Amino acid sequence: MSAHRTIVSAPDAPTPLGPYSQAVQAGGLLFCAGQIPLDPATGELVGQTAADQAAQCMDNLAAVCRAASTSLSRAVRCTIYMTDLSPIAAVNEVYAGFFDDEPPARVAIAVAALPRGAMVEIEAIVALDH
Repeated sequence: MSAHRTIVSAPDAPTPLGPYSQAVQAGGLLFCAGQIPLDPATGELVGQTAADQAAQCMDNLAAVCRAASTSLSRAVRCTIYMTDLSPIAAVNEVYAGFFDDEPPARVAIAVAALPRGAMVEIEAIVALDH
């Protein structure tokens, strides 16, 4: 099965909180697990606002992409999960800073709760540099 899918482990991203991989490469794409705003060094939740938390989520996703020899700028789709959508404008500002003038497709979803009490979780599907 390793010829069809490759597990990616990123030393600069937080350790997974459960039985899942940080990302899996398959079919020319990188499927990144959702990242909550954990500091990779301490494993502690960071950010007092949804925007601050979104920035850490995106930094963590960027680290996972680097481990797979690609870049978050090559994302084709992202999903943002938020416990409250009212600060979406501030989250959008942070999010936009990670992409040039051609951002990926995206959806934002309101959820009842996220792991560790986070306000934001973001996942991505990224094109590999092949």
